[in-house]
Amino acid sequence: MGKELEIRRWLSPSHLYSSAFIVRSERDAQGKVTRFTLHGAGWGHGVGLCQIGAAMMALRGFGMEAILGHYFPGASLRKLY
Repeated sequence: MGKELEIRRWLSPSHLYSSAFIVRSERDAQGKVTRFTLHGAGWGHGVGLCQIGAAMMALRGFGMEAILGHYFPGASLRKLY
């Protein structure tokens, strides 16, 4: 496995929300791995924005403000320079 989407598809039959996770292994007394535990970092790599979802919204005609408003409700955009 190499690419991010391939990893997500391999780990979930429907969809895995993010490939941002830490893998921890447990071993028995002989050192053989007995369990893997994946600790996720949330959707959108922990930031809250799904790149695929945002791209699909854009393809459906949603603008930047609508897309950001969907992922970050209550946030506002303003020019700082």
